Amino acid sequence: METVPNELKTSSKIGDRPTSDVVVRLRTQDGRDDWLYCHSHILVEESKYFADRLSDSWPTCQILDSRNCVEVYCEEPDLDSHVNVLRLFYVIADGLMMEICHGVKNALGILRVAVKLGCPRIIAVCVDYLEAVPWEEAEEEEILNTIPSMGSKVEPVLARLQPVNPTAVMKIFLAALQFATSSPPSPLNDLKNTAQEQLEYMLTEDDDAPLLSADEEIKLEVMRCVKKLLDRFNSIVESLLCDLQESISDSGKMQSLHSCLTDLLWACQILGKLEIIRDFVCSWTELSMKLVTIVQQKDGENQILKTKLKVLEVTAKVLEAIGYGIVVLPTVKRLHMVKLWLPFVRTMKPLVDSVSEETEEDLTLKFDSEIWQSLESAFVAIILTLSSVDQTDILTEWLENQQIRYPDLTEAFEVWCYRSKVAKRRLATLGEEHNTAKAV
Repeated sequence: METVPNELKTSSKIGDRPTSDVVVRLRTQDGRDDWLYCHSHILVEESKYFADRLSDSWPTCQILDSRNCVEVYCEEPDLDSHVNVLRLFYVIADGLMMEICHGVKNALGILRVAVKLGCPRIIAVCVDYLEAVPWEEAEEEEILNTIPSMGSKVEPVLARLQPVNPTAVMKIFLAALQFATSSPPSPLNDLKNTAQEQLEYMLTEDDDAPLLSADEEIKLEVMRCVKKLLDRFNSIVESLLCDLQESISDSGKMQSLHSCLTDLLWACQILGKLEIIRDFVCSWTELSMKLVTIVQQKDGENQILKTKLKVLEVTAKVLEAIGYGIVVLPTVKRLHMVKLWLPFVRTMKPLVDSVSEETEEDLTLKFDSEIWQSLESAFVAIILTLSSVDQTDILTEWLENQQIRYPDLTEAFEVWCYRSKVAKRRLATLGEEHNTAKAV
């Protein structure tokens, strides 16, 4: 195709009727019929569609006032984009053409028409523009719905959306994991929280599969990082115990304890998704007595109360894992966890309720009601795994306690009553079957 000199293109202007030799009629099903006076040498150079329509071999080319007439049918929403494309035919500099794109939505409309009319220069400009500018979420969805059907010439637009190879995913996961379990300066806490959120998102199966599979390498690295986190937590706990013995109060250490608890709560989520929470549960079980000793000795100021609530959140995750058989612990340790945490939870519930009522504006003291329910259900589940004698002791203490309303152990009490009542008959039957088997 012969290239039109820039001087000739510059002297020609769209809509200049005296110099125009072709009319482009843009028509819609709704009856729109817009006439644009154009120049055939520009249309032929810029568009394969118009080059074909204005060629000698096209049989339906009409003559109107000594002008060729080309009809282009389009949908009503695309009419403005067709007009823009025709105007862009007359723009010489690609840089100026890019400025006329005026946003992602407009550029997509122009690109659709340019592909339809076979306009390589405009296609290239739109691709460069869309590849370079930021997209909003709705624009990204529209791009995904539009670009893939346009062929390889527009593929660069989708470069930022292409899947990443597994090696690169693993690399960024491990880097984020190191940062998420570190102890950075406080100005970096927001970045650390973001890293934790995105790590959890990578491992979550929702409408899409997890970003990476939980292989042994990932599990080992997560366990290693969480162990470092637990070691740091244990050091803080030991230091606070020493301070208690010497009647020293260090608000900085309590803040560090709270921060570490927040990290451990996040770690529970990750360990649960990877099904490797056992070591964490065992460590928390060993630390529980020391932790309760520390938080019980502190007064009820807001910061301490927030720390106690964070302790409860982590404990709820641990008790759930024990109560539902995710982690199997010996009887003595299950009994220890119930006897240690049940009184603590029982005293915390009315305290949190009263403080929340007095400080409704302080949303940081709000405690998710689902966590109270989770703790209650976990206690019931664990109690029902204990011996009938241990159950009797726990339920007797519960019935005699003033804080009988929470945790509500009614379900455990009902099961205990039923089991106790039918125990002799059940075991007698088993004994008879055993004796019969021995006789045979």
